[in-house]
Formats: sequence, C-alpha cells, structure tokens
Amino acid sequence: MVTSNPSGAAPRSTWTGKNDRAPARASDGAGSSDRAPRPVPFDPELRAALALFKAEIEFEPLGPRTIPSYRERLAESAESLDEVIAGRPVEYEDRVIPGPPGAPDLTVLVLRPRGGTRRAPGMYAIHGGGMVLGTRFGDSHNLVNAVVDFGAVVVSVEYRLAPEHPHPAPVDDCYAGLLWTVDHAAELGIDPARLVIRGGSAGGGLGAAIALMARDRGGPAVAGQMLICPMIDDRNNTISTRQFYALGLWDGGFNETGWTALLGDARGGPDVPAYAAPARATDLEGLPPAFIEVGAAEVFRDESVDFASRIWAAGGQAELHVWAGAFHGFSSVMPYAHVSKAALAVRRSWLARMFAT
Repeated sequence: MVTSNPSGAAPRSTWTGKNDRAPARASDGAGSSDRAPRPVPFDPELRAALALFKAEIEFEPLGPRTIPSYRERLAESAESLDEVIAGRPVEYEDRVIPGPPGAPDLTVLVLRPRGGTRRAPGMYAIHGGGMVLGTRFGDSHNLVNAVVDFGAVVVSVEYRLAPEHPHPAPVDDCYAGLLWTVDHAAELGIDPARLVIRGGSAGGGLGAAIALMARDRGGPAVAGQMLICPMIDDRNNTISTRQFYALGLWDGGFNETGWTALLGDARGGPDVPAYAAPARATDLEGLPPAFIEVGAAEVFRDESVDFASRIWAAGGQAELHVWAGAFHGFSSVMPYAHVSKAALAVRRSWLARMFAT
C-alpha cells in the first residue's frame, strides 16, 4: 500500500530561532488571512484551569530559545511516578532496548500489575509534547489507570526529540519500540492480539504514523490505535488553526514551532512524508481500528475530524469524539471537570472493547 512519500526523510532543520513565533496567520483560502474566524467558546468549567495553566506553564511563546525553559518547567511540575502510583498494585521498571538500525539505544518504561501477569492486554504508549517536549513518564496517571483498570502491561517509549533530532528520528524510535514490544510480548506478559497503540498530541501523530508503517512494512497487527488530540498535519492551515492561532493551550503559533523543529524548511511544503505527518497519507485502507478524540476548541479539531472521515471513506473503523468547549489536553489539565470525566469514561469503554478481542 502506498502513502504520500512514506519513507522520505525531511531535510535537516535549518531553524535559526530568529522569531519565537511566526507572525502570520494561516489562511483558509477564503479571503484575507488577517481576520481569524470567531473561536469556539471554552467550556465554562474549564476556563479557570486553562488560565492557571497558561499562567504557570505557557506564559511565553514556544520557540527555539524557549524550548529548554519549557522542558525544565514541565519536569519541575511533574509528579513522580511513585506519587502517581500512590500505593496501588503497580510495579514498574526501565528497560534499555535497541534503537533503530544505526541509532542509539532507547529507554522504555514498563508498568505492570504487581506480581506479574500472563497474556494480559497491552498498551504501547507514546508521550506528547509537540515533538519537542516530554518524556516516557508523560500522562502517567492514565498509564497507571490502564494497569489498575484492565490488568494491562504498558510500555512507554522515550523517543528522541526535535529540533536536536528531526524527522525521521522520533517516528523511527517509536516504531523500533513497537517492534521490540511485540517481539518480547511473552516475556512482558502481553497477549500480542490485544496490544493497543496509545498516543496523545505529538504522541497521537506518532501513533498514527507507526500504524501506517506497520501496515506498509508488514509489521505487527495491533488491535487498535488510540489517538488523543493527535498532531498529524504540518500545514497548520485549517479553520480551527486560525480560530486558535494565539488562543488556548498549544495554539497555532506553538504548533508552527513544533512542526518547524521536526521538519525544518520542508514544513508545509509538497514533499512532507506521511510518516512525519499522517494527514499527508493518501491511502488509509487496512489500518487498525482508530479511536480519535479532540476538543472543539483547539487547533487539532479539523485535522482530526478529516482523518476520521477519510478512514471511514476507505472502509475502515474509526470512533470520533469531539468534546464541546474543550481545549487541547483538557482531561489532563482538569480531569474532574464534567466533560473530562465523560471523555475518560468513553476512552475506558473503547479500551474495554479492544482488550476483549
């Protein structure tokens, strides 16, 4: 099966960081790009959490000069894994595994029910962070919950980050980690027929990309792909991008920074490979069932809806949820909001169905 230039690598980044945020807004082709369309209102219950997150974390533009400070702030604000586990029957370890051919070794975090397990459901997790931030401990609350709720074994991969390591380093690392997980399923206690890919934001984009890779290369047949607010389109030119170019969490300006770090001057051009930006794929047949979740009040809304629609058009399975008034990462920033609790319940329902296969 053929995707749009699926194996080509983008040129190495020539990003200099002269501007921490690109000043121009993307146009939808319907007129002047100077007037952004009216944004979708935020859920009233989420507004306070958004304001607090902006004040404490996203209080400056994201650019090449500020990526290090963002990494430091996120590391300082993160709970330790022991705090997240908080006495629940979960054990964990780090494993060093082979990276892609010719590349450094990778570290994966393995979480499992205390005392071990056999032929348990599995989750291969890819953290978010816009291709430039994050670690294997990202979204650890939801990873620990998967162990507790389903008895699952979770493998979370630490992939190389841009701009130090542009495409294809991140996706190659993630695919190498998936192959290792499947090859070592018996040792890990995973039933390979019940292995699901899970990724949020950049991790959602990388999850979609390795599902394409596995299909095209005759790789492992996973049970499903859970893509949460996925970052899949480098063109950054949808209506939702214009609505939230300088508004909300991970706005359109941040998104330009992340994609430019990954792709350099190739970003938005005609030759971006589908393994870098899965929205570029021209063939979406033969993919594992997809769960796609996104907020109505975020940049990634329109590309997520389009991706689900094209999976359906290709005869595939996709379950799409667009949460009214929700910003990017809403359920992690404020998990006890009504809309967050609804979203988390729907995720658990889908996982239960995938793990029952």
